[in-house]
Amino acid sequence: MKIQLALDRMSIEEAAAMVRRTEPYIDWIEVGTSLIKEFGMASVEALKREFPHKTIVADMKTFDNAKYEFELCFGAGADVATVMGAAPPVTVALCVETARRLEKQVMIDLLHTSPEQQRELAGHPGAIHCLHVSKDQQEGGGLRLQGAGGSRAAAHDAAGEREGSGDGADGGPGAEGAACLRIAAAGGITLESLPGLLALKPEVIIVGSAITKAPDPAQAARRFQELIREYAGEGGLRGRSIYDEL
Repeated sequence: MKIQLALDRMSIEEAAAMVRRTEPYIDWIEVGTSLIKEFGMASVEALKREFPHKTIVADMKTFDNAKYEFELCFGAGADVATVMGAAPPVTVALCVETARRLEKQVMIDLLHTSPEQQRELAGHPGAIHCLHVSKDQQEGGGLRLQGAGGSRAAAHDAAGEREGSGDGADGGPGAEGAACLRIAAAGGITLESLPGLLALKPEVIIVGSAITKAPDPAQAARRFQELIREYAGEGGLRGRSIYDEL
């Protein structure tokens, strides 16, 4: 399980400084949408140049013009780029194909997708499927991604379980294939909410302000890492499926 540090609403210099402080405890570096919109591909290039051994995620939130935007990100040094799951299916498919062709990765943001869309998106099992509570939902409605209730249902839908179709004979993944989906979780994740989310067995935990706005970001990042390792050490990541907690 990886920790992805989300860097938003700061300068490139501030983002790099934050990574330097937390580097031993994080795995992936997310160049947030706000950095990309304000500074363009220079933000991706700068972070990849300084941290070449870290996985760089460009949170482009592509909704159209898939091939161009993904080639732009990957050309700047990104290892992963994001596409909105609510985008037209052809756009998502082009993002997946572009990433595959360039030997990169794609993360599908499930924000504001319907259960039907989520089941269709499960047809891209090699992609990372990101359960996401938006910044506006967090700030306006006080919502956070939790390890129960709504997020479990979202994970269930993201996994694409089809009632009565366990073998995926219709071309869908079926329950067996769905259990193999790569899951990321994002949206106001804190040290307090983390234990519940770990039960969903995400491949990537995306953390932003709980680290970047902490009094001691390095200490906060270290504590996230410790909790994840404690969970893994207790067997929490062994022999479990995304369905176990649904």
